[in-house]
Amino acid sequence: MSLRKIMANYAAYNLWVNQQFVNWLTPKSDELLNKDVPSSYSSIIKTLNHIWETEQYWFSIITETALPERNENVDLDKNVIFEGLLKTSEKLSEFISSLSDEQLYKTVKIENPWFQCELPISDYLLQVVNHGTYHRGQIVTIGRNIGITDASNTDYNFYNVVKNQ
Repeated sequence: MSLRKIMANYAAYNLWVNQQFVNWLTPKSDELLNKDVPSSYSSIIKTLNHIWETEQYWFSIITETALPERNENVDLDKNVIFEGLLKTSEKLSEFISSLSDEQLYKTVKIENPWFQCELPISDYLLQVVNHGTYHRGQIVTIGRNIGITDASNTDYNFYNVVKNQ
């Protein structure tokens, strides 16, 4: 199997899993989504916003484009966050699917105040998806702590099984 096929599938999984979370959380009340719970981000909506912001960052690295400006004082409106996250995930999936194996091996240099590195685009895609997985796990745990217990299975293997049925 080619690197392109693996990475395209992983990026498609990222879009699918974010859609599953949006579908799951859309009917939940703003009160529940904003309820403070001890975690690295203190609510479900703040955690989703962090996933979106981080995905935008890595998209800008992978595509070597400018990071979109965001107003830090914007109200954390769930619909804005849901739509933004899905649009970013869709753009990421489309971009990754358009690349060849050679392009996925291309290294991109990062120099910022927190770290410096020069890794292949494929490694950065693994970073963004794994980062989202980590925080989506936190969202499920936050949800359980506030009485939301109806999360669906979003494992990568489950995705591969259901997409091939």
